[in-house]
Amino acid sequence: MTISNQLWEANQDIAHACLLHPFVEGIAYGTLPSAKFAYYVGQDAFFLEAFARAYSVAAAKAPDWEAFVTFHDLAGGVLQELRLHEGYATKWGVDLRSVQPGATTRHYTDFLLATAWGGDVGLIATAMSPCMRLYAFLGEKLAENGIGEHQYTDWIRTYSSSDFLSLVQQLESLVDRFATASTPAHSTYRYAMLCEQEFFQAAWQFGE
Repeated sequence: MTISNQLWEANQDIAHACLLHPFVEGIAYGTLPSAKFAYYVGQDAFFLEAFARAYSVAAAKAPDWEAFVTFHDLAGGVLQELRLHEGYATKWGVDLRSVQPGATTRHYTDFLLATAWGGDVGLIATAMSPCMRLYAFLGEKLAENGIGEHQYTDWIRTYSSSDFLSLVQQLESLVDRFATASTPAHSTYRYAMLCEQEFFQAAWQFGE
């Protein structure tokens, strides 16, 4: 089993807790209150900017050209996600330039950027992988029985798409190339998974 698969399998408890979270279930059925999604969009846009920066730092640290190019391709994928969020922001009346990050968002972005600046390429990829793999998992599960037409259909289509899965696989290939199945890798991966779970909880709790 690859390192990326080991890490993912070791955190199935959090993955399934996220799938069953009322925020995610609300997206699945189109019943999530729009204010909660609007809060999430603003916070996620702030997070994605930090995510793109972390990819750029990782690219600068990449030991070979192939890894450098892959990290830059992945940063390009984040820019596509941000464009999706801009569309959401227009629809829900969110000014992305004026968003102030909540404590949960700041904890996550601080962790990612600290790992990017202080860690090696393998640990950076490990810290970033849970976000990508979890969203592909959620997208796949929410699209399993067909995607209904409602206000969150585009979200499900994006994260269940083959294009997004390709980005996930690119990032996990970097984990498998450069990470080691060490205690720091396991703790870093799990912390990022917990941050994802807390991110949904914050959107559910504070999006009013």
